[in-house]
Formats: sequence, structure tokens, C-alpha cells
Amino acid sequence: MKRTIKTAWAGGVLALACACALQAQASVVIAATRIIYQAKDRETTVKLGNEGQAPALTQAWIDKGDPKASPSSIDVPFAVAPPVARIDPGKAQTLRILHTGEALPQDRESVFWLNVLEVPPKPGAEDSEVNKLQMAFRSRIKLFFRPAGLQGLANDAPAQVRWRRVETGSRVALEGRNPTPYHVSFASLELVGGGQTARFDDGEMIAPGQTMVFPLTGDAPRGADAKVRYHAVNDHGGATRGEAPLAAP
Repeated sequence: MKRTIKTAWAGGVLALACACALQAQASVVIAATRIIYQAKDRETTVKLGNEGQAPALTQAWIDKGDPKASPSSIDVPFAVAPPVARIDPGKAQTLRILHTGEALPQDRESVFWLNVLEVPPKPGAEDSEVNKLQMAFRSRIKLFFRPAGLQGLANDAPAQVRWRRVETGSRVALEGRNPTPYHVSFASLELVGGGQTARFDDGEMIAPGQTMVFPLTGDAPRGADAKVRYHAVNDHGGATRGEAPLAAP
């Protein structure tokens, strides 16, 4: 599954007239929506593809969760090779991600982020008299480091999250507690019952051992038959549907 999370990084700030042409479409896509790095493996790989009409220069790095951190200031236990690459139109580049050996927790997953920055090519001679705003695009996906021997299975983790109905000010919310050693990502949540439905559609992740509150919109049921319906994201980036009961108040 290919998805490009398009986050524009300013390649420059220009005052342009209304007749200016704007190039604002990323060409390089990551052939995954998440990466699972099994601790037993020496490395893992991910493919980048250039679906545009011009060569693309890419820079790749890994961060700890701060999207504003400069690549030169980040200290993570991973290396990416090649860190910089040119990808011709219609071609692909494989990135190798290697754990450099520093200790990470062995009783739960750790999460990092892979960044791929696409730098647009310089305008050609034919564009020298045309005003253009060129932008660099960054794609950013999660990288999970999964130690060997964790209890249970990652695919079973969403069903093990424990849910409570709570109040946050004037709003109803769902409180989820993740007792598993895996990160659980939810694309959406619903609290349903008695013909009423309240939703959370913003997408969020609960870390191992973490408790998180999800504010709901809509008519939240209060009856004993209320239950949670969820769409969780699996290791392959697909959706896993399920239902779970609410804990007693």
C-alpha cells in the first residue's frame, strides 16, 4: 500500500503575482505506511518510488517523534542507507534501515519515525523567465522496533484495550488503556448503543501501558448495551475491525 503523507517544507518564501505557476505535487512515494523492525533481523528495508516526470533528490532520516527536529541534531539508534539518493522517473530506490546496537526496551515496542524529504530539481533553461514556487515535500511514517519474545501477538492487541466512558468537561469521551507490549493505532472509534452513535475520527495511537482519552462527537449512548467499535491499523497498514465492551462505571 502506498501513501504519501504530504507535509510541505518551505523551499523558500517568494512574493508571487497571481499569474505565477505553482508546483506542489510530490513525486516520491514510500511503498509502505509503517515499518516493523524485528529485533532478530540485521536490517529492514523499504522502497521509494518516483512516480513523477523528473528526477528527484531525496534525503532520509529517522527521528524520535519530534517532526521539527533537525536531522543533524537527532540521536537515534538507527542508520539509513543511502541517506541521500537521486531517483529517476519511473525508478525505485531501496532504503536500508539498520539498528546500530544501542539498547532499547526489551519488554515492549519502541516507536520512531522515518522521514523522506523530496527536493525538487532546479528549473530548466526553458523555465528561467517563469515565476515558480518550488516546494520540498516530506513523507513521514512510523518505524516500530519489536523485540523478540513479546507476550501475545500484535494483531490481537486492539481487542485487549480496555475501554471506559468518561466525561471531559461538557463532552463525552472514551478512555482506552493498552495493557499490551504493542503500540495500538486506531483510525476511528465509535461508541454505539440504543440507536445512538458518537465518534472519534482523528486517528490516534496508544503506546504500551498508556491510557488515552478520545473526545467524541455525536449522540453518546448511556445504556448498559453501549459498546465500542473500532478500526485499528495492522502491521501492513490495513484496517482491522472489532468490537469491545465498556468497563463497568
